[in-house]
Amino acid sequence: MFDLFRYPTSKTVLCTALALSLGACQSDEAPLAESDIAAETATMVAEAASEPAVGSEQGSLAAVLAAQPEEVQARYGARHPAETLAFFGVEPGMTVLEALPGGGWYSKILAPYLGESGTLIGVDYSPSLFPLFGFFSEEQLKAKETWVDDWLEEARAWFDTPVADLDAFQFGELPERLEGQVDAVLFVRALHNLARFEGDGGFLTAALMNTKSALKPGGVVGVVQHMAPEDASDAWADGSAGYLKKSFVIAQLEAAGFELVGESDINVNTKDQPTSEDIVWRLPPTLSGSKDNPELAAAMTAVGESTRMTLLFKKPE
Repeated sequence: MFDLFRYPTSKTVLCTALALSLGACQSDEAPLAESDIAAETATMVAEAASEPAVGSEQGSLAAVLAAQPEEVQARYGARHPAETLAFFGVEPGMTVLEALPGGGWYSKILAPYLGESGTLIGVDYSPSLFPLFGFFSEEQLKAKETWVDDWLEEARAWFDTPVADLDAFQFGELPERLEGQVDAVLFVRALHNLARFEGDGGFLTAALMNTKSALKPGGVVGVVQHMAPEDASDAWADGSAGYLKKSFVIAQLEAAGFELVGESDINVNTKDQPTSEDIVWRLPPTLSGSKDNPELAAAMTAVGESTRMTLLFKKPE
């Protein structure tokens, strides 16, 4: 099992993560309810300003989280970034690859937390995947040809203090300079489209091959993914609705040569019980299909964000 105690994370973060995922801090107590998780995270963030900086040139993970905008902090109770990063063993100074960084929700946490001695690598889908969605304009598809340079320019503009070095590439085009250089690869809600279009171009296979090539021996893969019920039909749980089965994800990563070394329920939301009629985007923050229906929107908001598996894999030494 991955040794979380060797990481210089703040005590609050580490104990919260361990209590939730491994039951280690107070093993005689029942797991925390979702409301308690949110309260613990809020307490941690509120106390961050009085904590000494730990581990990073920019401060502790708690301090980095406390510095995020209010709209980002509002989602901590659903996304649990402190507990999730602690469970994955992310620490300052690491080289971390983040799949599908998008607008930078996690990137804006990772880059300052990794610090000036660390590196954050953003990775987008292959440009050949995007036409398969069927709704991207020609202009948007053309922009994918320059995504690496465009994302780096945008990401560098997010920060006005020194952070981790930034790098980028697109799956299927791993630069030779990054082979064997990465400590951790994070797939946070990024696997479903790779799985959905696997039959159209081997996108999941290519992404996992790049992941294995980029990682150092013993490097880890952290997965947070919308989780389908195990008794759901494979046709529905193919990623097109946003959900994948945990058994499918584990099988795919093990087939690619990774070892499952841990799993956690920190991102499980028992209120989300999707059926074959549902898509993940019906839930917050998207609220697809209910924005003009206040009653339905309220019902979806009461469910909260999706239920997600949280899995930790390792590349063999």
